[in-house]
Amino acid sequence: MKSTKMKYEMMIAWSEEDDCYLVSFPDFPGQKWRTHGDTYEMAVSNGVEALESLMLAYEANGESLPEPKAIAA
Repeated sequence: MKSTKMKYEMMIAWSEEDDCYLVSFPDFPGQKWRTHGDTYEMAVSNGVEALESLMLAYEANGESLPEPKAIAA
């Protein structure tokens, strides 16, 4: 699965409590935070990997992927 096909929003936020960057995908229901990283760059890399895995899991379970939400201009 190529990352260019991933049209989902990835939110990254610093967590003082966890002392790392947390990553979430608002278009996918379920747990709020999916992965993390000690640096912003690591959070992005882990986020891409987590999103690929999440999409593969949906497909393996025969579930339709959620529609990506459009961001207003």
